[in-house]
Amino acid sequence: MTPEEAAKRKEEWVSRMKREGRMKEDMTEDHKACLNALQNPVRRNILKALDNRRMTFEEIKTGFKLTDTQANYNLCTLESTLCIEKEEDEGVQYYVLTPRGEGYVENVELKK
Repeated sequence: MTPEEAAKRKEEWVSRMKREGRMKEDMTEDHKACLNALQNPVRRNILKALDNRRMTFEEIKTGFKLTDTQANYNLCTLESTLCIEKEEDEGVQYYVLTPRGEGYVENVELKK
């Protein structure tokens, strides 16, 4: 994806999140919730695993040796903070990074 395509995707995503009421009006609270979610190493590792690929619930659960409850909790937390979202393809649900999740991987993880 070119930088121009990435910028357009991000702009469209932010617009959709605001339109759907998923992004908090107070950006400080929005960022605080995201930072709190990313203090957990499992959630950070899930974001890194989703970089440039999509994964099913079972792939994440198995890959990180999580119970159903643990996987569900961590994925719901990442979804609620808009770091990941579900995408359906031929009846299969996948988790993918959002532009926010991509930004974390690019600006934090890859600079370590």
